[in-house]
Amino acid sequence: MSAPITHYPAASIDTRGLTIRELLDEPLISGARVLVGVDRLDRELTWLLPLAEVPTWSEPLDAVALYARPEALLAGRAALSPPATAGAAALLVDGPTPSTLAQSELPKELVVIEMATRIGFGPLNRLLAERTLNHELHVMRYAMQVRASLAELFHRGAGLQILTREVCHLARNPAMVLNAQGDLVAHSGLGAHDLDALSKSVPRALATGVPAAQRSAKHHSRLDRVAGPDGSVWTCIAGQVNLGKTAQGWLAILIPLTILGARNLALHRVLAEQAAAIIGSEMLRQHSVDEAEERARGDFIEALVHGSFASDHELQTRADHHELDVNSSYGVFVAHGVMPQPAHNPAAGMLRLARYAASIGAQPSLRADATVIGDVIVVLRSLRHADDAAQEGAMREFAQAMCEALEQRCGAAVAVTYGRAAHGARKICNSYRQARITLGIARQLGRTGATSYHDLRSFTVLAELADTEHGQQLIQQFVEPLRSGPNLLETVTGYLTHGGNVCLAARALNVHRNTMLAKLDRITRIIDLDIREPENQFTIWLAIRLSMLARARTIAHQEATFGPIATDTHPAKVGTHPNAVRVAGSTDLPLQVNT
Repeated sequence: MSAPITHYPAASIDTRGLTIRELLDEPLISGARVLVGVDRLDRELTWLLPLAEVPTWSEPLDAVALYARPEALLAGRAALSPPATAGAAALLVDGPTPSTLAQSELPKELVVIEMATRIGFGPLNRLLAERTLNHELHVMRYAMQVRASLAELFHRGAGLQILTREVCHLARNPAMVLNAQGDLVAHSGLGAHDLDALSKSVPRALATGVPAAQRSAKHHSRLDRVAGPDGSVWTCIAGQVNLGKTAQGWLAILIPLTILGARNLALHRVLAEQAAAIIGSEMLRQHSVDEAEERARGDFIEALVHGSFASDHELQTRADHHELDVNSSYGVFVAHGVMPQPAHNPAAGMLRLARYAASIGAQPSLRADATVIGDVIVVLRSLRHADDAAQEGAMREFAQAMCEALEQRCGAAVAVTYGRAAHGARKICNSYRQARITLGIARQLGRTGATSYHDLRSFTVLAELADTEHGQQLIQQFVEPLRSGPNLLETVTGYLTHGGNVCLAARALNVHRNTMLAKLDRITRIIDLDIREPENQFTIWLAIRLSMLARARTIAHQEATFGPIATDTHPAKVGTHPNAVRVAGSTDLPLQVNT
């Protein structure tokens, strides 16, 4: 499964460079004795500084060893005070300490080492410098080797899995790559049994101790103990994968041991950090490729719903490329995008809603695609039933599920509409047009929930009349004059909706009964028709219905021809949301999601 790694009986998991313990193994200082701090020998050392220079030294003393002659300890005991030696790692006494100096007078926060014989500052300083430089040079060479090995594979386009396998080969231990959500995207060197346990424990360990608000911030590397199979404990050395200024995942090297040597730990840290940079470049490249493919697929779906193919050959060719069966039956479902909360980037929120809509009720045997056109989410879903009644039932069931899921996610009432089933890819544009018209009418009526084109049968019957000269005359004579006054069209619509009952209409519109009567009198004068007469009520009702239908058809036609889409003059109160996205036109790049 993995090659063994040499390890020490004592843990030293946080050591990267030269440690006090390693310094004591040098022949030059053989016979040295530790007077204070035997339990802190894993501290890192970088260079040596004479104790006499500390009072005038302004820089931090992290990983610094202080050098002192024995007689200097007696002459300047104040120099051994905690403030003077704050941050230093060790004190090297060049020779036996004076017998008059009690051990209690030595600084407890330092590792105090007594040399057996006098060595001198020069040799000790040279030893420490050479060891530190040798270590850094070794690390630098190893980092260049790792980067060169992985960069060559990256430039050849080897892919994420091959890069992960190379990391496993360099580490002689398993490796895995996680995305920003903690999902496993690549792994190497792990059997099924090990993978099942580690794919759960590693993301959990990497998320522990990091607040959710800071998980996208940059980090270098980290070390964790993770649970392996059968109760085993593994060591996880992870380097963070960054795309630009944002953290997008982790590269984790997994070692089936709990105690690592300092040198091996340092090399694994270097490997994790260097490999994470190359892995990040590959993930960015793959992200760009996926985004381009997604945009191309979205363009194809948009062309399907608008029927903008030049020929059947073009349709067949592009459908084959995107693996869509042109002879299958499809249902088209549309809904206005409602953001669940205010967002700095509404377009990104719409994309997330589209992805979510495409995943509702996902089944392996059914294809679901989604795209965003303006502020409308469009879902194209295949139908497996051949019978028309069964297809209608399946479409209604999905529309209701989509409506409930979006309402729960967005926290607002949502209208989901759909047209008749499209038998073949060529008929998808007809089904979309029906769904789009239904959505426009439902929005004007303030309807929410799942609504089919068949549910608005009265509008369907009036479809031919809306474009005739008589239909346009009714709209111009009885509807357009009411748009000039404050809420006059809304008032007459509410009045007719409640069957001519003034009290019910006034209560629904939240106005006083006398105000309602005054507005009805004004409407009668404007259109020169007594609104209280049943025959006249039907005429006004017919004109309003024709106006709604004409407006919905105009919007659908303008969208299909990429013209400017007018906003609602009197948007319905029911089902609106303060964070609803309103995008004029339909020139936004579409998103397509396949599940």
